[in-house]
Amino acid sequence: MKTVEKFISINGEGAHAGELSAFVRFKGCNLRCSYCDTSWANKPDAPFTEQKPDELAAWVKESGVINVTLTGGEPLLQTDIAELIDLLILQGNRVEIETNGSIPLERLAALPRRPVFTTDYKLPSSGMEEHMRVENFALLNKHDSVKFVVGSTGDLERAREIIGAYLNDSPCHIFLSPVFGQIEPAAMVEYMQRYNMTNVRLQLQLHKFIWDPNERGV
Repeated sequence: MKTVEKFISINGEGAHAGELSAFVRFKGCNLRCSYCDTSWANKPDAPFTEQKPDELAAWVKESGVINVTLTGGEPLLQTDIAELIDLLILQGNRVEIETNGSIPLERLAALPRRPVFTTDYKLPSSGMEEHMRVENFALLNKHDSVKFVVGSTGDLERAREIIGAYLNDSPCHIFLSPVFGQIEPAAMVEYMQRYNMTNVRLQLQLHKFIWDPNERGV
């Protein structure tokens, strides 16, 4: 598995934001979002360490941290991802996968030891909306999340359309998250008030307020 970094920090977003997690970031992504803040990990020449699932599971176990966040890039591009998930859950970890919304989730959702999914829906400002798989929404449960990264009022309009079409009856968590520096969170709250969006949460990326927004390993 192509690992570009491993570190312990708080979850910056998602249902367990603010909790300590062991992060494993993998190299490579099949999308190129306009606002990507980890594009360095997707470059062909990005340095990485080849590690086996049992090696990564051992590192997590040694850390003593229960939450594990598998991220990227796009972690579902790693061929051994199911084996890693199984090893981590067997040793008592809660495994969350941050995925970009373009990869089918059926195989991993059907695992006997199922991970938690935090899946994006890429809105128009990302330039990647055409790659989204809305069929994944039907596989989500009360532990999973859908994240809409918002860069404009147009993005908010599209997010509201998608939520209305696919997620109003979903048990999953729904988050609206601003692109750092592109839209004011207050404007997003005003939009939520205007349309009575009571089934979503505004979420800021905590790590970008605690540390330098460009700092790695946090």
